[in-house]
Amino acid sequence: MAAVENVTGPTPSFDPYERGCPSRDLLDQIGSKWAVLVLGELGRNGTSRFGQLRQALAGVSEKMLTQTLRTLERDGLVSRTVYPEVPPHVEYELTALGQTLREPLKALTEWSVLHIEEVITAREEYDDRTERTR
Repeated sequence: MAAVENVTGPTPSFDPYERGCPSRDLLDQIGSKWAVLVLGELGRNGTSRFGQLRQALAGVSEKMLTQTLRTLERDGLVSRTVYPEVPPHVEYELTALGQTLREPLKALTEWSVLHIEEVITAREEYDDRTERTR
């Protein structure tokens, strides 16, 4: 009996600490302020229209929200459904893959709220130290 040959090749190892690793791009995207907030909002409230997202995310520009949603859609984290109506009705929701980010992003958000006072203090102390050395 002939041996079965592995035709798929070696399994790639994705290491974000290595230059050129595609996981770096993914970390850059899902770690961005607006991506975290969009994913969090869709995770909390489910399917949303563009206007609902823009209203919920105070300070986001239309251009930035559009870019963020397109990138998240391209990465398979958000799905976009267009309903053939006039005016067009478009909804966004987390995909199954996007749902897997809910807990890690929730933990990151909770950590930031829990520790913001310590961070603010550290920033003020740092700024005071660096001003004195100028």
